[in-house]
Amino acid sequence: MYTLKKSLGQHFLKDENILRKIIGALKENDFERLLEVGPGGGALTKYLVDLPGVDLKCVELDDEKVEWLLNTYPALQDKMIRGSILEVPAPFENEFTVVGNFPYNISTQILFRMLDWKDSVPVMIGMFQKEVAERVASKEGNKVYGVISVLIQAFFDVEYLFEVSETSFNPPPKVKSAVIRLTKK
Repeated sequence: MYTLKKSLGQHFLKDENILRKIIGALKENDFERLLEVGPGGGALTKYLVDLPGVDLKCVELDDEKVEWLLNTYPALQDKMIRGSILEVPAPFENEFTVVGNFPYNISTQILFRMLDWKDSVPVMIGMFQKEVAERVASKEGNKVYGVISVLIQAFFDVEYLFEVSETSFNPPPKVKSAVIRLTKK
């Protein structure tokens, strides 16, 4: 098994209904290459490894989680990238979709990473702290509309998909969560 690391902002999604909703939103898009950011305990990964015709790669900073994932999902051999999403190069030469239950302590930096990769990422579906998701999806004139809203919306259409209760996680975070989809313009 593995241990949770607060320093990495680890709150693992345990609600199968929410996991299926994320997978459902992901399947609404056509893609051949997929990057899962921060697979952690493999809650999403267990659905992703069996997607037919999809080249899956995962990026994970926590060595303990990497070892656990490799032991649990042998199909991830040669598909696991050890490191931070903020520092690794793009994992594919061609376009790829991004999915993740992102660590909230680096969520804004992850959004900036999507801007770095805007020419390579046609779709991103991610879980963020609710306030960050609202800010990214907000429209001009809304009180939470700001710099991150402008920057992301210059290159991506943003959909606020659904909210996620704190009880859907282990351990429960102290903040509410929401899932958004970015689609390249």
